Amino acid sequence: MVPKYMKHLCVLLGLLLFMAQPLFADSKLAFQPADVPRTVLERQVGQVVELRLKSGEKLGGKVEKVGEQMVHLSQLTGMEFFEAAVAISEISAVVVRNK
Repeated sequence: MVPKYMKHLCVLLGLLLFMAQPLFADSKLAFQPADVPRTVLERQVGQVVELRLKSGEKLGGKVEKVGEQMVHLSQLTGMEFFEAAVAISEISAVVVRNK
């Protein structure tokens, strides 16, 4: 007969391994050698990103749509009731939070 604490220990260990799984996951960015800002943003639709613009400004928010020349961000960081359309040609970096 298995002691009761061993059953609890096994359940706890299983739960900890399940919760730690995102720590070992691949990057959400999934960078490819041929990527340009538009292709990176297309993979981030529905996710929160921070855009670094060539002007030095930072703009964060949820990627809604990506067009040929513009990206639509909603829920802007610090301005949650605003949206933005950003020229892709003005983006110098796409920053994605990775746990």
